[in-house]
Order: sequence, then structure tokens, then C-alpha cells
Amino acid sequence: MSTVTLRGVEAGASEAAVTARQLQDEESRAWLRDLRADGAARDDALARLHELLVRAARFEVARRRVTLPHLRGDELDDIALEAADDALMSVLRRLDDFRGLSRFSTWAYKFALLEAAVKLRKRAWQGREIPLEPEAWNLFASARLAPDTEAELAELLGAVERGIAEALTPHQRRVLVALAVDGVPIDVLADRLGSNRGALYKTLHDARRKLRAQLAERGLALEEWLEES
Repeated sequence: MSTVTLRGVEAGASEAAVTARQLQDEESRAWLRDLRADGAARDDALARLHELLVRAARFEVARRRVTLPHLRGDELDDIALEAADDALMSVLRRLDDFRGLSRFSTWAYKFALLEAAVKLRKRAWQGREIPLEPEAWNLFASARLAPDTEAELAELLGAVERGIAEALTPHQRRVLVALAVDGVPIDVLADRLGSNRGALYKTLHDARRKLRAQLAERGLALEEWLEES
């Protein structure tokens, strides 16, 4: 890269940083200042931030509680508090990522919503069996196809099943079937497999690409099901 180009990149980055700072409202700047401070100012900011995140997590838990009717109120509150604690750690780790495109409180609020949603999904799947072995798969048994379309799709679905069995590695098959067919939340699958979201997204992407290529070789396509989510 030439010196002129490098200077242009550095200038652009500097301008972006200035723009981000200008976008940050006074309240957001105060949050950042206090959370990066020492002593009583930081302690007070942490307490206020945690209170904000608890409210956000409780809101999300209340919104989703119909999906977990077997849980009692104290269990749901425990989930909300745990989500708020984890969200607080995430916010503090990512303070430098805040760009001022929204208010700091709005930006932080979303961390608690995400943490609460993830924990509720995991709780919903707690104790449920996830079929991870090929012999346990029955890929399209729940499709409930109409009689007039069942014959038309039989060849395509059969080709997909053969493609999954032949073109993918065992790990790719497990991930693709669990996420794309059985509807297992990716956070739940990551826990069960001892993996993480990033690694599973990469595996899913690779599996879809390989399966799409094999179907194309046979003159077939199932783009809606194979499209990236």
C-alpha cells in the first residue's frame, strides 16, 4: 500500500472516529466516562447499569414466559438476573465497540435482551433429546406435504437426503440436520457439542455450500431451504 493510500485510510479512520464521538449524546458520554472511572463514580455507574440490564432481562423473560409455562416466577426471575449479570460483563468488555449510533442505554439494553433470549431457549430445550446420529434421522417426516405435491417433491427430497449422507462429513451432517431440519437453537447445539456459535455457523455454511453443489450437479435445487440464514 502506498504512503498516499495509507494516509488516506488513516484519515478516513480518524474522521470516522470523530463522527462517532460527535454522534454520542451527552448522556452516553457520561456513561462511558463513569464506567471507565475509578472509585465511587464507577461503582455507581455499574449499579445503575446493572439495574437497567435487570429491567431489560425481566422484560424479555416476561415477553417469552408463555413458551415456558412449567417455570415458576422465582425461576424466571433467576434467569433474568443471570442474564443481566452476563450482559453486564459483555457490555464492559465491549465499551470500546460503542460507536454512538444509538444511546448508550439502548445499546446496552440489547445485550440483556439477547442474553435472556438465549437462556430461555436453552431452558426450553433442557432435557430434550437432540438426534445427532444418522440412524436417528427422519429428515422430512414432519413436513406434512399435501398429497398433490408429495410425489412432485419426493425425488428432490430423496436427493437432499442422499446428498446429506454422501457429501457431508459426520459433523456437518449433525449440524445441518439439527439446525436446519430439527430447529435446534444454535446456542443449545453449541452447548451439546461443546462448540460455539461462530464455529457452528461456519460448519452450517460449508455444509449448505457442499450440498448445494451436489444438487446442482444433478440438475436439482432447493434454494429456499439452503439459503443462508
